[in-house]
Order: sequence, then C-alpha cells, then structure tokens
Amino acid sequence: MKGIIYLDNAATTHPKPERVYKRVEYILREVGGNPGRGGHRKSVEAGRVVFEARQEVARFFNIGDSSRVVFTKNGTEALNIAIKGILKEGDHVITSTMEHNSVTRPLKGLERRGITVTTIAPDREGHISLSSLKEAIRPETRMVILTHASNVIGTLVPVEEIGDYLRQRGILLLVDAAQTAGLIPIDAEKVDLLAAPGHKGLFGPQGSGILYVREGIEVEPLIEGGTGVDSSQEDQPRMLPEALESGTLNTPAIGGLCEGIRFINEVGIERIRKKEKELMAHLLEGLRGIKGVRVYGSPAVEDRAGLLSHTIDGMDPAEVGYLLDSRYSIMVRTGLHCSPSSHRTMGTFPGGTIRVSLSYMNDHDDVEAYLKALREICSSLA
Repeated sequence: MKGIIYLDNAATTHPKPERVYKRVEYILREVGGNPGRGGHRKSVEAGRVVFEARQEVARFFNIGDSSRVVFTKNGTEALNIAIKGILKEGDHVITSTMEHNSVTRPLKGLERRGITVTTIAPDREGHISLSSLKEAIRPETRMVILTHASNVIGTLVPVEEIGDYLRQRGILLLVDAAQTAGLIPIDAEKVDLLAAPGHKGLFGPQGSGILYVREGIEVEPLIEGGTGVDSSQEDQPRMLPEALESGTLNTPAIGGLCEGIRFINEVGIERIRKKEKELMAHLLEGLRGIKGVRVYGSPAVEDRAGLLSHTIDGMDPAEVGYLLDSRYSIMVRTGLHCSPSSHRTMGTFPGGTIRVSLSYMNDHDDVEAYLKALREICSSLA
C-alpha cells in the first residue's frame, strides 16, 4: 500500500507528470527572463515559452486564434475578468445554485452595482435542464454562467447544447471548466467564454489558468499596467491577449501547463476519461455497499466528472476527513468546498460533505484502500 493516498484532485492534481516538474525547473534555472520585457536572449526565450504554451492551449480547446487565449493565475481570476469585464448596470445574468464562490461572489458584488441575477436549481441529481434555463431568460439577459461540472457532486452540464441555443439569441455563455478541462473534450468555439485553472485536470502547476474570449467580445481589463507592448501610451492596449495580461506572467507555471497538456495529448484524453470512469464506477459500487453512506449526484459515471461527495450518517464530515488523514494517510476534502449554495441545494449545509476526487494518476488500489478505511470507520459506529 502507498504511503500517502491523495484523493483531492478536484482541488489540485497531485502528483503531476514528471515532465511538468522538469519543465518548471528548467525555465526557472535556464530561461529566467521576463517575457516581452526586453530584446535580449533570455527575454526572447521566455516569450517563446509563453507563445508555445498559448498555441498548445488553443489547439487543445479547438481555438482558431491563439491570441484569444489569456493566461491568468487561476480559474478564479479568469472568471472574475470575464464577469466584471463584460457585465454592466442593467444587465441580467442567469446562473445556477451549483456554482463555485468564484462565480457567486463576483455576481453578489455586481448586484450592488445594478445587475440582476436569476439563479436556477438543478434536479436532485444535479442536472441543469435547458427548459429551466429558457424560462429564466429575459429581454435584458446578457450572460449565462454555468459550471461544466459541479465541484461538489461532479454532475455534468450540457454546455455545448446550451451554448448553441444561447448563441441564436445573442446571449453570452461563460463556462467554468475547473473540473472538466483535461478530462472531457471541450470545443471552446461552442461557447463564448471559457475559464479554467491550469493546476487541476490539465496537470499544470499552481499559479496557472486560462480565459478564452470569443472573437467579437470586448472585455474590460480587471488590472491595467505594463504589457510589453505600446509602452509609450498611457491607455491600456485593446488587443488581446495583452489587454488582459498586465504585469509579469508566471512563465514557469505557464511552461509547466504546456507540458501538462502535452502529457494529456500523448496519453489521449479518451484514455484518461476511460480510466477515471472505471475508478469512479469502482468507488460508487463500493460506497453502495457501506451502511450509512449517502452519495450525492448522478448515479451514472457517464454523467460525472472524476469526483463525488458523500456523507456518513452520524458523523461530521470534518471528523471523517481527520480520521482518513491521521489513521490511513488518505487525503480528501471535507466541508463546503467553496460552494455553500450547492450544499443548500443538496441539504448538506452547513456541515458539508466528504469529497473524493480522482485523477489519472490514481489506481484501483487507491480506491480499494479508501473503501476499506471507510468500512472500518463506519463499523466503529455500530
């Protein structure tokens, strides 16, 4: 049995592919320059690292113009740029009760500035229906914001189908792909804005993220400053990606993200998805056999990303998480997972749940070890 079993990949994947670690170290030690901030060889090489990563991201998400790919420090920043850079007073937004605080909190702040928000609820398994979305649309609806998969229960949302419908009506769709990027193929051209962290399913380092902005969409910058272009002008440049990338980019993290995507391409995203579905099926089947365990979300692995939430009757999730870590060296996440509205929807607020999130780097032994530990913990309640 492994010394440590890491099952918190929805927070950040661990371990990363070895090539990611090597690439980050190489950029730190050997490249070292500031991209776009000089004509010397170190700066030029750093710029090449960023350019290659931008091209890799664009190919991976079927983005025709790589300049529409903006690098951010995480998915939260990407979402904030899109939300605050587009919505104006008088706009109406539709979102769901299953969103992360990275969506809920910016919208709450904008409500105080004159936007209105309609929040739709999923069914008991976490599915968002197109019909409920249609009913919420108003003449002033500017944007729909949806997570591709809940970070609490993992249920998938048909964002491409929803995107087709909204585009016919001139309504923007912003997709939070935090739990699906790198696991499920995403055609960014089917949506208007796509936000994703680099450090989860894309196997990049922390400090990396992306925002895709479809051509024709204007986004006001969240941060203004040095961009390496038009330095003689006091106004922020308007062209992408520089308009939304002020300040020194995290070149080592961006280079590592590029290697994470290359790893996915070499392994094959279909193979990664197949393995995670097999692990999830193993986990779901095992949990069904443990008395007192309640699993939330869809029972079908095809409807899930690589994570699930459950509770144990009579035990606080935080206590279970502590026992798993201290006794069994198994790492999961417990609590509200930065999405309290999801737990209110599921009836698990305020205690939250135990979230188990898988990665291609996990195996069936990890799942079996988790199930064995849970059986022992539950048997102690008898």
